[in-house]
Amino acid sequence: MRTSKHLVVSGFVQGVFYRDSLCAEAARLGVTGWVRNRSDGTVEATVQGEPVAIERIIEWSRRGPPMARVEKVLIGEGSGEYSRFERWPTLALGE
Repeated sequence: MRTSKHLVVSGFVQGVFYRDSLCAEAARLGVTGWVRNRSDGTVEATVQGEPVAIERIIEWSRRGPPMARVEKVLIGEGSGEYSRFERWPTLALGE
């Protein structure tokens, strides 16, 4: 059974390869979805996959890559159907 979660990651998470690293971790775990920067300095993602894989990618998101300093991860229910994991363009304020 696949599950989907929406994440908003705050802290020092832009400019430290957070998105690329999340893409690599998603591929390793067989997770689909997307990730993008937001203009407020956070990183947003929707992750979809088997419950154990989603738990693992959420655990990873709380650490991030070595240069990141994650302060908080907000987790909500995700939506949509995804066949792969993608890196999306930055979301501007007001979108």
